[in-house]
Amino acid sequence: MSSVLIVDDERPITDAFAAFFERHGNHTVTCAYTGADAIAAFEASRPDLVLLDLRLPDMTGFDVYARIREHSPAVIMISGHGDIPLAVQALQSGAENFLTKPVELPHLEVAAERAFEKVRLRQLNQYLSERRSGGVTATFALGRSPVMRDLSAQVELLAASDRTTVLLLGESGAGKGRVAELIHAHSPRRTQAFVEVNCAALTADALDVTLFGQDTVTHGAGGESRAGLFEVAAGGTLFLDEIGEVGAHLQARLLRVLEGKASRRVGGTREIAANVRIIAATNRDLVTEVNEGRFREDLYYRLSVMPLYLPPLRARSREDLVELIGRIVNDLRPHLPAAPHVISDEALDRLLRHAWPGNIRELRNVLERAMIVGRGMEHIDAQHLPAEVRDSSAPSTDHHVPRTLEEIERSHIERTLRAHNANRTHASRELGISRATLIKKIKEYGITSRAR
Repeated sequence: MSSVLIVDDERPITDAFAAFFERHGNHTVTCAYTGADAIAAFEASRPDLVLLDLRLPDMTGFDVYARIREHSPAVIMISGHGDIPLAVQALQSGAENFLTKPVELPHLEVAAERAFEKVRLRQLNQYLSERRSGGVTATFALGRSPVMRDLSAQVELLAASDRTTVLLLGESGAGKGRVAELIHAHSPRRTQAFVEVNCAALTADALDVTLFGQDTVTHGAGGESRAGLFEVAAGGTLFLDEIGEVGAHLQARLLRVLEGKASRRVGGTREIAANVRIIAATNRDLVTEVNEGRFREDLYYRLSVMPLYLPPLRARSREDLVELIGRIVNDLRPHLPAAPHVISDEALDRLLRHAWPGNIRELRNVLERAMIVGRGMEHIDAQHLPAEVRDSSAPSTDHHVPRTLEEIERSHIERTLRAHNANRTHASRELGISRATLIKKIKEYGITSRAR
């Protein structure tokens, strides 16, 4: 809920503005009719937005603003004398906007929304500052939205488990590796090894040897043997990244380990106990892979004892992104001495508006570059960000196109389904609704979702 302070000595005007804000959004509204009352009301409630007339019975609007300015309020100044020098003075003093009477309500709506947006951005940056200074900590904090809080709770439950197999789903760069490390680091196996292998980076034969090891004994002559990662990770965790890229032969070998908890080296006959916890990850839709015969159904069900879906950055809330930005900057600080670690409001706005097709990897690269380019400066500013982030995230100047909530929801569902190749399970996870609710809305809106 946002709060608004309206300051004008003409009661019909204050009443009209108050009714407007109460109709258009979840706002609490306070009215003041003199400068002294305005200052007292501001100190009492610290509103998000102040609508301030320049001519008051006891002082000017500039006098009022000078008294409250240190608290950085969002102020829209209004006047019945809308000459250009007065408007320039208002904006130079720090006002968000300047409107002339009679104020057209559509103009007020646009100006107020821009002001509220700056307030929200300032609050997010304040949270980022608190997090950076250690004021906000949480071991499993992956974000502040309900979806990410629920995911954090699931990660915490899995971390307390000893053997439960975990399947991490999501786009490349969505943070699956960090979640795997987090689960291991807070599990009973944390004192043992965490071993990671990218299944897509090796040929089938090389991955076979890497995972299971090799016995090279020919006709009774001794040869060099090699331990596999199942042995190296004994007592700990083995993270199989890009599990969807594994071929049929290795799928069968992995299934045998998961079922029998033992493995054999390539070329060997001896059974080797496999006391490891398996965490697997993929950016593929394994259900589709199973249906099309490319992935074993029995292996899928063994792996997906506890599946977790990590949404891409474009689907996360602004609060989630701020949480992530703060963590990355804190991670980079020790390695980049003299680099700024405070982000300006304008730079943060650009970061929050970008679509991040490369997800966390792209975000980390952009922040590291900005810290290097801004070395010696007090803040990370928009000018330190790469052009594609500055340009693609610039505020839109398009004219407002009236749309109903139903139209917006239908359009968003269609885009989400296209992004997930019409996979309703993944789309419902990103949208934060159940699959049944998504199917109901698809029927309700007459959406035809086809795979690309």
